[in-house]
Amino acid sequence: MVEERFKRNVAYKLRIGDLLIGKPIINEGRFSFLELGDKKIVRVNIIGNVVDKYESEGRNEGKKYVFLTIDDGSGQTKLKVFGDDYEKFKNIIQGQTVAVIGVLRHWNDETYISPEIIREENPKYLLLRKLETEKDKTLNVQPIEKAQIIAIKDRILEMIKNSEEEGGVKTEKIIQKFSEIPQTIIDQEIQKLLEEGIVFEPLPGKIRWLG
Repeated sequence: MVEERFKRNVAYKLRIGDLLIGKPIINEGRFSFLELGDKKIVRVNIIGNVVDKYESEGRNEGKKYVFLTIDDGSGQTKLKVFGDDYEKFKNIIQGQTVAVIGVLRHWNDETYISPEIIREENPKYLLLRKLETEKDKTLNVQPIEKAQIIAIKDRILEMIKNSEEEGGVKTEKIIQKFSEIPQTIIDQEIQKLLEEGIVFEPLPGKIRWLG
């Protein structure tokens, strides 16, 4: 039954930042899927760097586990391996670039991946995945009217102004906040604000209101 369920669910090629802005859908106390735009996501295909590893030291095979944290530049997520799967993935080490195919789980307000496959990849695939997912988003973009563009620009500026007490806001946070808006549009409007001298960039990827 489990294998049949896996076959029915597409392993979506995503970046970790997409997982972070998705909405976990819970039915009767159980996680059903991650809602991301018009997609209902159960399985994912992710590429990232292993930045942390925590391994149990228990002697009981049934209680052994390993937690891996992976980062692809857009965010971080955890891979959690328990029980019989421990032996399959225990040799994955910090510093490796890995491709992961697995099922999403949600527990204690955390969405993580239960991996089916973890394999080492060349680090260049991180950039390829970024370009691939950005291309997919561009192909799915619907034309946006001028009035909508102005409204988007105003919303972005308002967020930047409201972030002054924190010393500005990261571009990544703006993108996550307005996840319903294509990233290319957000990047375009931020660039316009910079060129118009309304905002400035004290550090790469961080935006502040010029006042």
